[in-house]
Amino acid sequence: MTATILVCDTCGFSDEEKIRNGRTAGETFAEHVERAANGGGVRVKRHSCLMGCGHGCNAAIAEPGKITYVLGRFDPEPEAAEALVEYATKYAGSETGVVPYREWPQGVKGHFVSRVPPLRD
Repeated sequence: MTATILVCDTCGFSDEEKIRNGRTAGETFAEHVERAANGGGVRVKRHSCLMGCGHGCNAAIAEPGKITYVLGRFDPEPEAAEALVEYATKYAGSETGVVPYREWPQGVKGHFVSRVPPLRD
């Protein structure tokens, strides 16, 4: 299996500024994440609205049988995207999706919103 980063492409820059130069912050962040993940061990998909509007830019990291993590409060910048992809790569390499805190990139610390246990039959 391959871990997937779902990036919300409808996140605005702020409550007052949804679009800048014809694009949302989520679209800008998604492009940075796609670039950072290019050729790596994770795939990126865009999703319209992860319902985290109060703390965008938002993304979820998921893989069947593993914990799903939702992260938010990212700036739509390349450095944030690179940290997210680095974390997702470590997540992909783990058996359960749990990455030890000492291995977390600095750029994801403070960005976790929730975790969802894997669905079991």
